[in-house]
Amino acid sequence: MHWLQALDAQLFHFVNSTLSNSLFEVVMPFLSGNPLFLPALLLVCAILVIAGGARGRICVAFLLLGILLGDSLLSNSIKHAIARPRPFNTLAAVHIPHGMGVSNSFSMPSSHATNWFTAAMITFIFYRRSWRFMLPLACLVAFSRVYCGMHYPSDVLVGAILGAGSAAALVWTLNFLWISAGKRWFPLWWQKLPSLLQPDAKISESQIQLATPGTLDQHLIRLGYVLIFAQLFARLIYIASGRLQISEDEAYQWLWSKHLALSYYSKPPLIAYVQWLGTHIWGDNVFGVRFFSPIISTIVSVALLRFMARTVGARAAFWMSALRLAIPFMLIGSILMTIDPLSVMFYTLAMIAGWSAVQENATIRNWSWVGLWMGLGFLSKYTGLFQLASWVLLFVLWPPARKQLRKPGPYVALLINLICALPVLIWNYQHHWITVQHVANDGSLQQDWNLSPAQLLHSFQQFTLNFIGAELVLLNPFFLIPTIFAAFVFWRYKSEKPILVYFFSMGAPIVAAYFLLTFHARVLPNWIAPSIIPMFCLAVVYYDLRWQQGSRRILLLLVTGLVLGSLATIFLHETKLINRIVGVAGYTLPPNKDPLRRLTAWTDTAQVVEDARQKLSKEGKPVFIIGGHYGIASQIAFNLPEARKCATADDPLVYFITSEEPVNQFYFWPGYESRKGQNAIYVQELDLIGPPPPSPPEQLEDEFESVTDLDAVYVLYRDQRIRRIQICECRGLR
Repeated sequence: MHWLQALDAQLFHFVNSTLSNSLFEVVMPFLSGNPLFLPALLLVCAILVIAGGARGRICVAFLLLGILLGDSLLSNSIKHAIARPRPFNTLAAVHIPHGMGVSNSFSMPSSHATNWFTAAMITFIFYRRSWRFMLPLACLVAFSRVYCGMHYPSDVLVGAILGAGSAAALVWTLNFLWISAGKRWFPLWWQKLPSLLQPDAKISESQIQLATPGTLDQHLIRLGYVLIFAQLFARLIYIASGRLQISEDEAYQWLWSKHLALSYYSKPPLIAYVQWLGTHIWGDNVFGVRFFSPIISTIVSVALLRFMARTVGARAAFWMSALRLAIPFMLIGSILMTIDPLSVMFYTLAMIAGWSAVQENATIRNWSWVGLWMGLGFLSKYTGLFQLASWVLLFVLWPPARKQLRKPGPYVALLINLICALPVLIWNYQHHWITVQHVANDGSLQQDWNLSPAQLLHSFQQFTLNFIGAELVLLNPFFLIPTIFAAFVFWRYKSEKPILVYFFSMGAPIVAAYFLLTFHARVLPNWIAPSIIPMFCLAVVYYDLRWQQGSRRILLLLVTGLVLGSLATIFLHETKLINRIVGVAGYTLPPNKDPLRRLTAWTDTAQVVEDARQKLSKEGKPVFIIGGHYGIASQIAFNLPEARKCATADDPLVYFITSEEPVNQFYFWPGYESRKGQNAIYVQELDLIGPPPPSPPEQLEDEFESVTDLDAVYVLYRDQRIRRIQICECRGLR
């Protein structure tokens, strides 16, 4: 290995230094990182989709899948597993051409080489003459990465092999699956496209007779299952790749799982139990914390597919599954493990069970399931209480449902719901109903409503417009606006499709309540999460009826929403793609505008704090850490190995600053009063762009003999400032 490493370094210096010349100084940086490449690729893909026929569209699909597989999953995972430093970090006298940025990510393998050889292999498979252009270009890009000092020759060699090999494996594997399984599961489509590699091939009559017969409805349902489980597989791999670190709320609720209780200061207890189970299966890591999020999303998708197929039709069921791919909010809920995935799952299951419960032949068993799912929904998020309002609205709007009030079923469901709520009620009784006060403060419910025109206009500008804008972005405007329209005009079909009234009743109370609250206080976009699925179900049923009546403009709206929404979800998976596109205009996405900033560089942040702690510990006294916010305290507790190990102990390494009254869950756990005489590092996060750091809290001055402010420290990610924190040395706890 030493001999190979020496040869690798010699080849690197030969390319990077010996071959240096004025022509390469211009050409190689252009090939290595020109912002025109990604827009050019998108343009070529658009041309192939529009003018390339079936072969072009299949080629583009494989290009997108191949690059996602090779770069986002394989290349990135191997990089973090090997963790090889880049040449300029380990070798002396590395030549970096003027204008080339320096990346602090790992070196082996080269993602550029992986992507270009993936593209070269896929285009060669579908267009054999493309190698004359694509192969030399891929080799030049790989060579440029060595010349510019970004990679060793072995990095680009491994990247090239990985890209070409994974691309070939992907194409031939999916083609084999299509030939073998398509004949059985999708015979109607298989007859039109018997081979992915030969889209224009024809099949004989004998082969058609061997295909399993099926209807279009069966094909759509099967395709829905394929989409759902392909998403599950991709999301589990994406989470395992470690591209996104956990959020503050995930870290905070992970700490809850180390202190299991009947309930918690701000939320019900179910999230803590799920976190406990996930981390006990997979360990205290990102995958363990998030494991159940894609599982929950899959359960919801399968339940909706079956329910919509049974009650509405296969076409509506399939489109409900497909549009979930193009809604950014649902993407977030299928990756991050917060209270929202649990809340949405149980709210949806209660809705599905409720439709059976309001039928004439309903039994107490049907209503028992409704009560159980609603109870678990309440144990996930307090928004579950709105489902009671949904039932009241349904009984008001739909007379057939009111017949159930004469039977014991609804009251059994209410009793089960109440039993499920007992842990929260008991805990709050023991803690002076602190959660009620917290929820009221979150919604500013304790403040008087000012209904003057001036105040309403101010609230509309400050809160309502922000709420509407956020929902448009997160829920895809091409889907949300038609959904709002459908919610107002569906009434003409209520006798033909009573389920429209049911979906409206299940979703409208949450949306209406929080929309009205925006005229009084700030409302976060995720607060309406449980209402999203019933309202989109309403839209799908309504537009499916319009389709049956001959309206074909719906298809254009649907396809546009799917394409643009899918692109948005891809960019959310990897926001560096945004920089590659907007870089054409000389613009770079600022770190404070990056939607993934809150999920990035927390291990680096924890290490900065740990370095400060180790420096202070040289004075001879034990040093613990105090967070100025529950989020950063939780992140350090999770991302610092020493802190993670003692998270369940009575004397953890990380604390929240002492408070006289409850402001978060740390209040109910052991504080640092027992560490008298010891030193501490105080840390709080500041705005990335803002005024100088404030003075340390006066409370620290009272608790410690001396407090030294070390000023603001920037945490870097990809050579950009991504976080600013204030660190203080606190000596001698009184």
